[in-house]
Amino acid sequence: MLIGFLATALAVCIGTFMGVISGYYGGWVDAVIARVMDVFLAFPLLVFAIALAGVVPYSAFGMSGNMLRVALLIFIIGFFAWPYIGRIIRGQAISLREREFVDAARSLGARTPYIMFRELLPNLVAPILVYSTLLIPTNILFESYLDYLGVGLIPPTPSWGSMLSDAVTNSFWSIDPMFIVIPGLAIFLTVMAFNLFGDGLRDALDPRTR
Repeated sequence: MLIGFLATALAVCIGTFMGVISGYYGGWVDAVIARVMDVFLAFPLLVFAIALAGVVPYSAFGMSGNMLRVALLIFIIGFFAWPYIGRIIRGQAISLREREFVDAARSLGARTPYIMFRELLPNLVAPILVYSTLLIPTNILFESYLDYLGVGLIPPTPSWGSMLSDAVTNSFWSIDPMFIVIPGLAIFLTVMAFNLFGDGLRDALDPRTR
């Protein structure tokens, strides 16, 4: 689950930065970043993750074992998940750049970085928080997929996906069904909790739903 949190943090940082730049500048900058987002969204992430985890050696980049595998999973999940939140932030930034407070900042001589990160970004905190909580369960599920397929964390490091994989491959479920029920229920409840939290946070921060 920690990998899902860290991957989401990486995706949010990249997606927010690219979304604000794309939405504020518009024109060819927006067109280029939007096409990059389309490429990332069309990328076969699961296949790429399986292939990359299979070719990376046990030791690389000054890391080895599970430390290397954790860093690899965070990079794969976070780096390829940023367009999901980037599109949301881009749309919000396009709307905010035409607001009166942005025009007032320009008339006072504010530079572009100041407007983007001191005027636009504080007004984007609510959607960033909401969609971050909705992206976390997706990343947790993706990590569980990789662990189940055997390209995630290296055993004997425990994970819910590897627990399900062991229960199926070693037929533990035929001895006691709880070997499948408990990790499966843990994944289900965690994902459901974050989805409900994200929906509640969206309703609380969106004045149009009140």
